[in-house]
Amino acid sequence: MKARIGILFFILSASSSLAAGNEFPQCLAGLQEQAREARVAPWIVDEVVPALEPQARVLELDRKQPEFVQTFAGYLNARVTQARVDKGRALYQRHREFLDQLQRQYGIPGQYLVAFWGLETNFGSYLGTMPTLDSLATLACDPRRSAFFTTEFIAALQLMERENLQPEQLRGSWAGAVGHTQFMPSSYLRYAVDGDGDGKVNLWQSERDAIASGANFLEQLGWTTGLRWGREVTLPAEFRFDTVGAGKERPLVEWARLGVRRSDGSPLPTAPVEASLLLPAGAAGPAFLVYANFEVIMRWNRSESYGLAVGYLADRIAGGGTLKRPPPTDQQPLSREKVKVVQRQLNELGFPAGPEDGIFGSGTRSALSAFQLARGLVADGYPDNDSLQRLGVSP
Repeated sequence: MKARIGILFFILSASSSLAAGNEFPQCLAGLQEQAREARVAPWIVDEVVPALEPQARVLELDRKQPEFVQTFAGYLNARVTQARVDKGRALYQRHREFLDQLQRQYGIPGQYLVAFWGLETNFGSYLGTMPTLDSLATLACDPRRSAFFTTEFIAALQLMERENLQPEQLRGSWAGAVGHTQFMPSSYLRYAVDGDGDGKVNLWQSERDAIASGANFLEQLGWTTGLRWGREVTLPAEFRFDTVGAGKERPLVEWARLGVRRSDGSPLPTAPVEASLLLPAGAAGPAFLVYANFEVIMRWNRSESYGLAVGYLADRIAGGGTLKRPPPTDQQPLSREKVKVVQRQLNELGFPAGPEDGIFGSGTRSALSAFQLARGLVADGYPDNDSLQRLGVSP
């Protein structure tokens, strides 16, 4: 109990929006002026906005970061379960005619739309319960990311007006994402479409609106029709791991020359397609060649693990099997503090890892790979025990 009180005290002290006094009402007054400038309906500006309340829980979740960086096995196995695959297949069949129609219209195969739906809200079983307007106002009044959330707050007001919604109908995640596909309000305004033909767009209550909106979103993000997200592959015994990583695209014919093959051992396709090689669990885990559509998936969520989970779940929903080489489950997650030490050591040794923020992203992975190559280690960019010890970091 004392620890929770301490967390709340920190949050209340750190945020100008929730500090004692009139600062939150003053912030709301500023948001009202911006809403008027955006030509939001006067009744919303004058009646709805002043009644909003700060949400301490929202800032607690915004400040909270997991202590440990999850392993790829932990991430994937928690999200692509057999139960989720089975339900995804059943929903794919239930909506098959509609999904085929959407594919003809937008070029997005139905299994991807169902996969996004499954990962975002477990097929609509949990849409979020936080009051969207209050949450966004709280975040807009907090200096950390005020500009971004102010834009989303105004968009939520415009959405409320456009779709004739009441404030209590706008509920979702603590960060303001709403509906079956968890669109932020600005994305809702820009990309959501009427999929069920009732003349309205409701991502909370209409599965067809949500699925069609996902298709429109992906098309607008640049989805390439007829191209997969990527595929699992196998690597030869002697492989140049310095070729691994996002941004190191090569034509499929070049990957084939390096000995890369499909996961079943057959040759890669000969299509003129660029691909990057990802090893999310290092050389001990699965290898994936990812194509341009993988980058589109990541524009929905900037996480490689998320993108791989979407692609893998989509393949499973479409009838594909499990990974030929599943990620090892005995790998241990690194704490964020340990990742910061790794980043600091790499930077000091002349291998630029970027900000020492405790996030093991592509920049840190690339720096670690360069360090491993220079030290004669397997340069897969994965922080195994040997690499950590060479960096002077205890495993």
